[in-house]
Amino acid sequence: MRTKEDVINQGPCVVVAGGGTAGHIEPALALADAVMRARPDARVVALGTQRGLEGKIVPSRGYPLEFIPPVPMPRKPTMDLLKLPLNVRRAIKHTRAVLDRVGADVVVGFGGYVALPAYLAARGRTPIVVHEANARAGLANKVGARYAKRVAAAVPDSGLSDAEIIGIPLRASITDLDRQALRDEARRFFRLHPHAPTLLVFGGSQGAQTINNAVAPLASEFAKAGIGVLHAHGPKNSVAVQQIPGAPPYIPVPYLERMDLAYAAADAVLCRSGAMTVAEVSAVGLPAMFVPLPIGNGEQAFNCRPVVTAGGALMVNDDELTPEKVKELLIPLLSNPRRLSAMGAAAQSTGHRAAADVLAKMVLDVVGK
Repeated sequence: MRTKEDVINQGPCVVVAGGGTAGHIEPALALADAVMRARPDARVVALGTQRGLEGKIVPSRGYPLEFIPPVPMPRKPTMDLLKLPLNVRRAIKHTRAVLDRVGADVVVGFGGYVALPAYLAARGRTPIVVHEANARAGLANKVGARYAKRVAAAVPDSGLSDAEIIGIPLRASITDLDRQALRDEARRFFRLHPHAPTLLVFGGSQGAQTINNAVAPLASEFAKAGIGVLHAHGPKNSVAVQQIPGAPPYIPVPYLERMDLAYAAADAVLCRSGAMTVAEVSAVGLPAMFVPLPIGNGEQAFNCRPVVTAGGALMVNDDELTPEKVKELLIPLLSNPRRLSAMGAAAQSTGHRAAADVLAKMVLDVVGK
């Protein structure tokens, strides 16, 4: 725990709770970067669990990570449900000790099983700020919002009353991306045709079999139409594609390490519609065909609806995605530069480019030091 002298000599300590999935971790780290831009004397500490992606992502971005016990929320009556009160109490006790040790001045939660114990440990002791990225708020953020000083959300009607609508915090490598300036480098990096219209396809970090099955069989159709494809199929999947000599290539890769270059290389995107994906694709101004993952309460369909309504994207249900549907919708789109440009501008008009800095100001205003 910090001494009184430490408090005087150091800036605020911001604790971010957003572990588990990239959809929770990335907004937390984008906020962390924005806080440090605004207050170089601040300290940012991330909370996470041993089972989440944060163990790899957070340290690589230069922030300290404190592990706390996970509190999974069983969806069905099981033995885990009976253990829930004990697990919650243990996690709160552990998390409260971490907050005291690092001298937390504010806790900022982004939902998920890391955020819930953080909210409950901070309640009545440390100010709380909540950010909801999804179009439908989850249980953790509904709990946290009851005790929060400020509540922010990506879109209206998330289920959190009085939430301030700011979009989703994104890292600077996305919000500052100049796709045109990077286009030639990006095409060379992925060995794509330097000038052909190009479709970027991905289904999240593990890929999406539905998307793979709908796109890979069309390799020759894309080639005949003069369209190149960059397809991230997932590290556990593979796709067989027919290459036509002299035509723009179809490039399958297991995973995209450089999403900035992938976005710069592309003219349109076919992907899932997780909240972070929709925010990034919109912020960089790419037209999209979103294929919501049919799980949970249907939040992925809600996530992309504002962009679709604005004219920046198409949406196709998972069970309706076929090679015929992809051919019908995407080949004409990629063959029409004026429509691509109009859709890209519409997508960007719904974007989230300033959200990280707006949330950082909210957080620092709560700290008030």
